[in-house]
Amino acid sequence: MVKQIDRRNGPVASEGNDVNVIMVENYAEIGVGSTIFEICIFAVGFVPALLMTLGAIAVTSNVMIVFWLLGIVPGGIYWMMKMQARNFFNQLDQKIQEKASEIDNYMEQRVVILDNVARLVEKATTLDQTVMTEVAALRGGGTVVDDPGAARNERVAQIDRAFTSLVPHLEAYPELRSHEAIASAMRQNSYLQKEITAARTMYNNTVALWNRSIFDWPVKQIVAARSGYRTIIPFAASQETKERARVTVF
Repeated sequence: MVKQIDRRNGPVASEGNDVNVIMVENYAEIGVGSTIFEICIFAVGFVPALLMTLGAIAVTSNVMIVFWLLGIVPGGIYWMMKMQARNFFNQLDQKIQEKASEIDNYMEQRVVILDNVARLVEKATTLDQTVMTEVAALRGGGTVVDDPGAARNERVAQIDRAFTSLVPHLEAYPELRSHEAIASAMRQNSYLQKEITAARTMYNNTVALWNRSIFDWPVKQIVAARSGYRTIIPFAASQETKERARVTVF
């Protein structure tokens, strides 16, 4: 039995606790109990029916038919449920890929905007060579397809850093901020940041559904374990973004 939390007198963490995504992937696993469960589904009616058919148990034909149905029907229903679970995971996996691709598209648009802004700023002032190097690396990096979590986190952080490195140049030259093309690009960047946040939320919701479903015993967990499915790490904010969020803004 779980002990109830004492919300009045319980210990309080006055210093607070940081929230971090645990970067661990857990495989769905099943034990002996799940195997026994599957055997029982077929054995409840099938074994007695077989014994009756072989003459080991003397019964009427009607009773024998009932026991055969008890053996066949539950097994057939269970097989259909497993097919439904497998289809569910296949469709959910495609949905996760769709949401991840949506994030990639928004990030790619941000890279294009970053490249345009960097070139405009470079024409008006002496831009740090490292800024252009970062922009060129992002422009040639393409989309992230290897890791649905960590690699995208790193790419978003790189784009954020590149935009942040342009801010001092814009502040040092006020006339650049009034440049219509730059102002328009920065507005688009702000919009895309919001879209990425929304897309990440949808992605994480879909990942959370996947992570819960592979441990939904019995049918889904058994299918997930037999298929070798594992949890997916959600899209998390970078450490740099967390640190900047703690800074006093006003």
